[in-house]
Amino acid sequence: MARTVGIGIQDFGKVITNDCFYVDKTDFIREWWERKDDVTLITRPRRFGKTLNMSMLEQFFSVEYAGRGELFEGLSVWKYERYRELQGTYPVISLSFARVKEVNYPDTRAKLCEILRNLYIKYSFLRECKVLTDADRAYFDRILELEISNSDATSALYQMSDYLYRYYGKKVIILLDEYDTPMQEAFVGGFWDEIVAFIRSLFNSTFKTNPWLERGVMTGITRSSKESIFSDLNNLKVVTSTSDEYAASFGFTEEEVLAALEEYRLSEKKEQVKYW
Repeated sequence: MARTVGIGIQDFGKVITNDCFYVDKTDFIREWWERKDDVTLITRPRRFGKTLNMSMLEQFFSVEYAGRGELFEGLSVWKYERYRELQGTYPVISLSFARVKEVNYPDTRAKLCEILRNLYIKYSFLRECKVLTDADRAYFDRILELEISNSDATSALYQMSDYLYRYYGKKVIILLDEYDTPMQEAFVGGFWDEIVAFIRSLFNSTFKTNPWLERGVMTGITRSSKESIFSDLNNLKVVTSTSDEYAASFGFTEEEVLAALEEYRLSEKKEQVKYW
């Protein structure tokens, strides 16, 4: 019996536990891990499965999903014992800029600060743990305030990486989905220079000068020039639609499309789909 196609589901675990139609992209986990790049920027058009793959990465590596190996049973990555042992063993910071679509700089900055504040709320248990000092707690409290200074906001992911490292004893993996949404809005809205200064500082402290970063992944639909927000990130591996790396990890290959048609008894539509 063909699996149900769940329209719009972006949560990997929800797709798997509900037995929805899923094209196995878990080999992306192995391929990315074995390349050992510090920070990877992957650009693809919309509707190519970027968010679902980021959810998959989070649920594979995050300590919050320790013991949830059943999500990956029967999938490509689970064939390797080394990766079965790796599942659920890293602190992971996962966030998305997808909803940052304000039309001016103050509102855009406020929305970004809200995302950072929510991250600190999620990890509020860290504030009371013994690994944080009084100065750390004071910084923690400043991030939770409605008004956050630029210096505090742009260091928020850097500081959280430090806190998680001290708590778990392992460097963190940082996943940032749709990094470029606020940049697109800024370009259209005429506040590009303001947002570039903020984002550049945030990205530099998060992805370049962060000693507690194990690895990072960013996704988006565009590649911003290295003269703008990425001017300091000489450790960035950029993978576009024309790159060989991860070529089969986003979107569907011809083989995958044909297998899907077979599952739904639509093999006679092969030539029509190919024409599309």
